[in-house]
Amino acid sequence: MHEELLLLLGDKIKTKRTQKNVTLEQLALKAGVSKGLISQIENNRTVPSLPVLFNIIHSLEEDLRTFFEDMHDSIGNSHVLIIRKGAEKTFEKEAVKGFTYKRILTRSVSSQATDVVLLELKKGASRKQMIRTDAYECKYILKGEIEYQVGKETFVLQDGDTLFFDGRTPHRLKNIGASQATILAFYLF
Repeated sequence: MHEELLLLLGDKIKTKRTQKNVTLEQLALKAGVSKGLISQIENNRTVPSLPVLFNIIHSLEEDLRTFFEDMHDSIGNSHVLIIRKGAEKTFEKEAVKGFTYKRILTRSVSSQATDVVLLELKKGASRKQMIRTDAYECKYILKGEIEYQVGKETFVLQDGDTLFFDGRTPHRLKNIGASQATILAFYLF
């Protein structure tokens, strides 16, 4: 099982439980585990053993074969991912007033080093040449409108969009908006 599937597992269980109006207590009782364990699993604080996971899925009256289908589709093996503004998944990690967690991207990448950069592009700024890096790149558009070419594909990104790709694929970008653009960039070497 991919690490990203493990991270999405708690969200999936919680979503199914709440859709069916099942309380933590009811699910725990039916699955033969503690309410605290269900809470820890849903908040990604622990990973259930396979027998416990199967009991939970069965207790939610879900088909084991289809339970993981859309989870696998959401992580896929694509070399480029676009997460549009508003597509983030809100989740509760802790019961603290005023805290809202939004998962933008869950991806397993074996990294040696990480570089986090704030990139500002003046209106009309562009890279003429295609470049490559030895890193996975994750770009979050803070402000502006960017055109990103990765390989033969071209993407238009706006405030709140996220782009993830293997930097070994030739790529370039340009600011196509009416003002300065700002990008929060993560390089995972």
